[in-house]
Amino acid sequence: MPGAGWNFALFPERAATHAGQVDAVYMFLVAICTTMAVLICLMVTFFAVKYRRSKNRPAQQIEGNLILEITWSVIPLGVFMLMFVWGAAVYFDAASPPKNAEQVDVVAKQWMWKFQHMDGQREINELHIPVGRDVLLNMISQDVIHSFFVPAFREKADVLPARYTHLWFHATKAGEYHLFCAEYCGTMHSGMIGRIVVMEPAQYEAWLSGGGAFGSLSQNGQKLFQDLGCVTCHRSDAQARGPSLTGLYGRPVNLSDGRTVVADDAYIRESILDPKAKIVAGFEPIMPSFRGQVDEEGVLALIAYIRSLAQQQTGEPVSNHPAPANAPPAGKKIQ
Repeated sequence: MPGAGWNFALFPERAATHAGQVDAVYMFLVAICTTMAVLICLMVTFFAVKYRRSKNRPAQQIEGNLILEITWSVIPLGVFMLMFVWGAAVYFDAASPPKNAEQVDVVAKQWMWKFQHMDGQREINELHIPVGRDVLLNMISQDVIHSFFVPAFREKADVLPARYTHLWFHATKAGEYHLFCAEYCGTMHSGMIGRIVVMEPAQYEAWLSGGGAFGSLSQNGQKLFQDLGCVTCHRSDAQARGPSLTGLYGRPVNLSDGRTVVADDAYIRESILDPKAKIVAGFEPIMPSFRGQVDEEGVLALIAYIRSLAQQQTGEPVSNHPAPANAPPAGKKIQ
């Protein structure tokens, strides 16, 4: 079985909470398939030997056996339903990140992984995380489809252009683990590798504090917000030509076409790069597109800044997964 004591490429050690669950489902599927394959081979061999000298006989009508038919229908159905329910439970657990997970933004590009911690640390092809803590990756590609794969965590998720995807894990063992791109992305695909460095909490905090010189992601977003002149329109006074962004993140807002949307990461990104796609009720479509002026890392910084404005208003951390669209409205969205 896979385990920490094995040093074989097909069975990497388990270093995250989901690893054991994924292995259990996998081994169950292997056991079922192996059992059925062996059973079929034995039956084929048995009947081939038993009837090898039999002469051809005229076809005879064989009466059905209701109990046998029910048996061979119900038992496979039960096995398949067990596979489905068990696999779905593991999948939904892996696809539902905890609200207070520590977020790291990831930008994939040919052929590297770029990581941005909320506190300011930046990394390329190397991600430092603490052991025993939930970590959420907010991922997007700058060019083609990539896939973030950490065998020791049994975690893999596609990283797509123009769309945010998420992956979370809870590392259980300090150490260094391989990171691969599991989607063919070009001629240097095989070289798009990296490592995950899992550290003890005290060591991680000491390492994280070394990124203060870069400024936090929200601080960088605030500077970019001012440099781009966004502050001249998105104000809180009567001179504002765009909606105020204070308290915006995670809240449902009304559009000019009557729809209601939630101001999440994907919506804010679209508003920055294609502002006329969704127009807020009560505002004119005057905001220019910043496509080509702001890269994916800049967009993530602006989103972090807008998220921090909501946190400043409530005094509580704001989840990267906002409330659903039927939550009580709280104002108008970025245009």
